[in-house]
Amino acid sequence: MKPVNLIPQDQRRRVASDGQAKGGPVALGILAALLALVVVYVLSSNTVTERQSDTKTASAEADQLEARASQQSGYTDFAQIALTRTQSVSSVATTRFDWERFMRELAHVMPDGSWLQSADASVLGAPASSGAAPAATTEPASAAPAAILIGCTPHQSDVARMMVRLQELYRVEDVELNESTAGTPSEEAAVDSCGELYTFNLTVNFRAAEPATETPRGSNGVPASLGGGS
Repeated sequence: MKPVNLIPQDQRRRVASDGQAKGGPVALGILAALLALVVVYVLSSNTVTERQSDTKTASAEADQLEARASQQSGYTDFAQIALTRTQSVSSVATTRFDWERFMRELAHVMPDGSWLQSADASVLGAPASSGAAPAATTEPASAAPAAILIGCTPHQSDVARMMVRLQELYRVEDVELNESTAGTPSEEAAVDSCGELYTFNLTVNFRAAEPATETPRGSNGVPASLGGGS
């Protein structure tokens, strides 16, 4: 005889079928895989966003450093220009000669009735002069300042006297006589012609460096630069 279940249908215990029992773990596995993929995506997205932010920050810092380097380059160029100008001024100062002082002192030592026709000077040695006879010397040209004086004077002795006085001037090292000739009695003396007077041609060589002291030689004589001498 077949048994009959008297329990109502809605109150009976449900027994899972084989298909339903196997489908549960598969669904959980799929959900776990999807969750893992979502986690990986979120982490990857966060990493990409962070690296993009770092890239923008690094780019901004590079721009700032480049701008700062450009500004410092301008200061470097200015410092180099200042150094070059300082060196140029120093070079000019070391080769400078007080020609104005020399002419003032020369006015004191010129004998009475004498005058200059030309005065050529250079800080690099004796300049070439069309009216100057070359000095008889085998020594190389000096790099110290020098001047060539050409002029007229009444007497031959005035030339020797002027050479002695020139020796006492500021920074004068040596005075050379290039020429001293008598004029023509029939000619009249003028600014550009000595006439019957004597024509002198002198080379004045100066020391390359300024002296440490300007104390006059001796203790009793008045220096020629101050009007002394006969």
